[in-house]
Amino acid sequence: METDFNGFVAARSASLFRGALVLTGNRDAAEDLVQETLERACRKWRTISAKDAPEAYVRRIMVNLANDRWRRFRRTALQADGPERAARGDEYGQVDSRDQLVRALQQLPMRMRTVVVLRYFHDLSDTEIAADLGVSPSTVRSQLARGIEKLRNQFPALSDPSPRQHTEGIR
Repeated sequence: METDFNGFVAARSASLFRGALVLTGNRDAAEDLVQETLERACRKWRTISAKDAPEAYVRRIMVNLANDRWRRFRRTALQADGPERAARGDEYGQVDSRDQLVRALQQLPMRMRTVVVLRYFHDLSDTEIAADLGVSPSTVRSQLARGIEKLRNQFPALSDPSPRQHTEGIR
């Protein structure tokens, strides 16, 4: 049993961390979230490993913990210093873009953010996300559509149609 859990941690902790980082927007909080998730999973590993999809079960634990943290912090005052900022003029533009994306994701409501993260960072289908969150697939689709629209509104340059695509008023 212990080696089975150790194998799961070795195989899936990086993926869990990436999802936690996007959910929390902060490296330290993501590490804490993954650690707490794995701690809870370890305590129930015998039950979890008997399930058809132990990874989905562990992801659900992580999402629930992230939701709990979000509700708890929402009640308190907002953080004065916000997430870490990338240095201006950083020659690694991809790092800046990733930082902007994580910040934009942090502006989404928790369920919307969770759906976007599970779809695009964990590559799950509507049905899998719906099962993880205990909602209908149509709710997943609507949350995903709204979330993507909000992200596009924060990055208008990336979502504007190209000159070839812009054909309004032309017949």
